[in-house]
Amino acid sequence: MSSGGRGDLRVRVATSLKTVPAGAWNACANPAALSEVLGAPSRPAEAVQAGADHDNPFVSHEFLRALEESGCVGGRSGWSPAYLLVEDGEGALLAAAPSFLKSHSQGEYVFDHAWADAYERAGGQYYPKLQVAAPFTPATGPRLLVADTLRAEEARAGLIAGLEALRGQAEASSVHVTFAQEPDIATLREAGYLERHDLQFHWQNEGFAAYDDFLATLASRKRKALKRERREALSAGITVEVLSGGDLTEAVWDDFHSFYEDTGARKWGRPYLNRAFFSAVGAAMGERIVLVMARRAGRYIAGAINFRGANTLYGRNWGCIEDHPFLHFELCYHQAIDYAIAHRLVRVEAGAQGEHKLARGYRPVITRSLHHLADPGLRRAVAHYLTGERQQIAQAQDALAAESPFRNAGDTAGDTHE
Repeated sequence: MSSGGRGDLRVRVATSLKTVPAGAWNACANPAALSEVLGAPSRPAEAVQAGADHDNPFVSHEFLRALEESGCVGGRSGWSPAYLLVEDGEGALLAAAPSFLKSHSQGEYVFDHAWADAYERAGGQYYPKLQVAAPFTPATGPRLLVADTLRAEEARAGLIAGLEALRGQAEASSVHVTFAQEPDIATLREAGYLERHDLQFHWQNEGFAAYDDFLATLASRKRKALKRERREALSAGITVEVLSGGDLTEAVWDDFHSFYEDTGARKWGRPYLNRAFFSAVGAAMGERIVLVMARRAGRYIAGAINFRGANTLYGRNWGCIEDHPFLHFELCYHQAIDYAIAHRLVRVEAGAQGEHKLARGYRPVITRSLHHLADPGLRRAVAHYLTGERQQIAQAQDALAAESPFRNAGDTAGDTHE
């Protein structure tokens, strides 16, 4: 993409983060100080904007660079980095977007295969498309990364104009901004992007001091079931270890990757993350990784990896080499709640799909993505489809919320005796 201008602003594309200073990128990605993640106490829930994490790990230079260095993106992966940068006249980075030219729709968790099939049956060419996302990561976060400067809104507008220019130059069919949050959602909607909804399950910390405080908000039968589930998960002599930072040795990564590969191959056919990625991301941002590992008979048998933001714990990948009842729920959901309470985090985002999370205290939450389709005919068809899909998602959210394990307002305190 050739350089373009908005006043003295320049919009350009970088094909690797090697050419973008980490400090400059992170000043756009996560304007909040890292001390909020690694040192100072988290802000209370009432002070945090709903749905936003002010230091999202998945758009950090370190996370994206680890994907590059390990070959998970680039090369023949079908994810070709095309990071959009907005700079001022002196070359200072004012805004950026984690954008990729894609030759397929894998690893996105927002499924547009039907759109691609319909368009290509009609004689169109859907790929390449331009994807703005944290690759392989169905977690909400900022997508139009804008530094906190006096020219922030101008730089944001430059990103949107740059995305359309890059789409045109690459002869891509469309631009997709997935798992977005405000203010990006409103900005892209105003720019004519179509809005798509989906459901995830997130746990909300209501100021709990301990796990039992959370359990007290559940109906008696549900509370008893979770206590029994947690006991049975560890009943085969299993112990749980929570690892971070210097605990993340190469031997630990060897074990976790073997779990991830085995489970991923059986569940999805091809795991997206290779062994080199875990070494790279552990070295770059190990203090922001929370790895929950299960040990039995002197060896690790299962694990779940989480990443920590300023106020949110993000559950990502899980794997095991031994099957034990409820162990998946213990490592992925209950341990995440324990950690969030202990570290005063506001939320746990438990990843894509999974209605089984509802019974563990995770609530149905709408996630959003924004889509710009260049062909008017495709755009009209998709817009019509999305109107109905949004209604279906809203109805599903209401139905799931009605099945919540939480106590009703009329429940008496007497059901606390167990």
